[in-house]
Amino acid sequence: MAASPYSPLLGRLGIRLPIVQAPMAGVSSPAMAAAVSNCGGLGSLGVGAMTAPQARQAIHQFRELSQGPLNVNVFVHRPAQAHPQKESAWLQRLDSQFGRANAQPPANLREVYTSFLVDDDMLAMLVEEKPQVVSFHFGVPRPDQLAALHEAGIVLLGSATNTQEAKALETAGVDAIVAQGYEAGGHRGVFEPDDEDSRLGTFALTRLLVRTLGIPVIAAGGIMDGAGIAAVMKLGAVAAQLGTAFIATDESLADQAFRERLFSDAAHHTVMTRVISGRPARSLANDFTHWGATVPDNAVPDYPITYDAGKALNAAGKAAGLTGYGAQWAGQGAPLARALPTHALMRELEHELELALH
Repeated sequence: MAASPYSPLLGRLGIRLPIVQAPMAGVSSPAMAAAVSNCGGLGSLGVGAMTAPQARQAIHQFRELSQGPLNVNVFVHRPAQAHPQKESAWLQRLDSQFGRANAQPPANLREVYTSFLVDDDMLAMLVEEKPQVVSFHFGVPRPDQLAALHEAGIVLLGSATNTQEAKALETAGVDAIVAQGYEAGGHRGVFEPDDEDSRLGTFALTRLLVRTLGIPVIAAGGIMDGAGIAAVMKLGAVAAQLGTAFIATDESLADQAFRERLFSDAAHHTVMTRVISGRPARSLANDFTHWGATVPDNAVPDYPITYDAGKALNAAGKAAGLTGYGAQWAGQGAPLARALPTHALMRELEHELELALH
């Protein structure tokens, strides 16, 4: 592998390969994470949509399949503010889409996920279970949360989309930064979704953070093969985080409709939208993103309250044979996706990386 001043981080993470499987809530599974870790990378679980008992169960399922390192990712968003009038107007706006599925919108909406910022049960579980790594998306945890996790011997990663976010995470004491480029699939890691997004691409962001920070950088966004991993390492990243590359693996929780759309023309037209969940997120082009193209951002309720409506619409659509309302998150590298068992994909990535670096 390419020499790096921060290569010791890979040892702290407990990995042989500079490959992090992205913690995709609803897609990554304990089996996927275990296969990645068994092959020398860092397997990850996204538990932002789980309760502490559910997350504990997922960790135990991973440990039944692997003795390798595990990254557990939590959402650190500002807790939602309820706006009954805005939410009522949102449901009225969605009425036509529910109508396509011969269904009615829910009567009201609720905050379906609890932010880690206020989830002391999740903190206590993580301190007790002691995964090798805990990572953060959407913001910076409380100082006492960071201290408790560090005291438990856990390596901490934080996702940043610009230099200011990265510096805030570094100052707070995280051990490394995941530099999330605008190409990345799924939710943007922006701390403040209503602020102007500089939309930095993976290469520019990685290089900026490598030059600016005193802690290691892991590049994420649009990386699908060994050549992409090598490219970001040559820019100074110590590793690459890949998400979309794993969606079509055997161990992925992506449903058949998601997989079919991933290998369709929709993969060439990913869209950044907030109408599905309430926060900007990159999705394959589908019925929901097409409908949302003309919806103003200020009409969308807070995350994850909006997600309650999105999940209801997806369920209604599926029941009616409409598969275009799911959270089919994917990055701009989606056309490069491969349908393989996770262990086979990891072997391919390792081989491609070796060829690209030598």
